[in-house]
Amino acid sequence: MTNKANTPEDLARLFVELANAGDADGLAELYEPDAVLAFPPGSQTVGRAAIREVLKQLLARGGDFQVEEAMPTVYHGDLALTSTKPADNTGGRVQVARRQADGSWLRIIDRPEIRS
Repeated sequence: MTNKANTPEDLARLFVELANAGDADGLAELYEPDAVLAFPPGSQTVGRAAIREVLKQLLARGGDFQVEEAMPTVYHGDLALTSTKPADNTGGRVQVARRQADGSWLRIIDRPEIRS
């Protein structure tokens, strides 16, 4: 992967950059091979290959992605809980990332929307 997240917070920035570039393959590389994405809303997409397909569909809809205001990251060893205040009023976005052997971070759980 050419775009490595050096911190858990880098994942949100990289996601926006890759999404705006229309790079579903690059987006999928931000996730561990067996990651879980809670998208589309109300369902779970498991595994990098399946996540790639869902993200391709998301990107096909078009739109402009923006970096959102980050909440403080919570760490427990090699795990990190990140969240942002969504600009689209979906209630919140939360992710769990894990530090990799090379020190970079990948998402293992991603809930991009929480309806309140």
